[in-house]
Amino acid sequence: MTAAQMPETAEITAIRQVTQSELGNAALQTQLCDLLRDAVEGGASVGYVLPVAEPLLEQYWQGVFADARHDSLILLVAEHAGQIVGSAQLALSMKPNGMHRGEVQKVLVHRAARRRGLGGDLMLAIERVAMARSRTLLVLDTETNSGGQRLYATLGYQAAGVIPNFALATIPGQASTHVPTTYMYKLL
Repeated sequence: MTAAQMPETAEITAIRQVTQSELGNAALQTQLCDLLRDAVEGGASVGYVLPVAEPLLEQYWQGVFADARHDSLILLVAEHAGQIVGSAQLALSMKPNGMHRGEVQKVLVHRAARRRGLGGDLMLAIERVAMARSRTLLVLDTETNSGGQRLYATLGYQAAGVIPNFALATIPGQASTHVPTTYMYKLL
């Protein structure tokens, strides 16, 4: 998807949970790979560096699908005109002493769909899913001082601490550098 394909006033048609029957769908995986590639190319600190290799993206989503099949992860997608423009994941703690918590992972919004509230909508959807699963504590990590950190703070997430030099960031046109991450939490 490009910015030209999504008018500035376009509404996101749906945020929904990916179903078990969709988890082997090649078209779904291709769209998710495109979304993750767009995030990395846009400078997001989501575990990958430039240049990102397609096999790594495919391998990542196959792992996500496997976790979703085992019901230890919930994958949400946001769609516009049949195309995935955002996603978020909730990894459910399966430890006996942690059945009350989940970890928010890979909140991604395509650059063409940003600045429309979609990141916040995805987070609120994740929180609803968490509550439906009796998860009352959510944790996440995000690049310190990023737009993500500001978004999570507006939604009530509290900073628990900062780890310096946590991830290698590759920003297009700039030298790679290590960046800190902030761990955050929210009690639902």
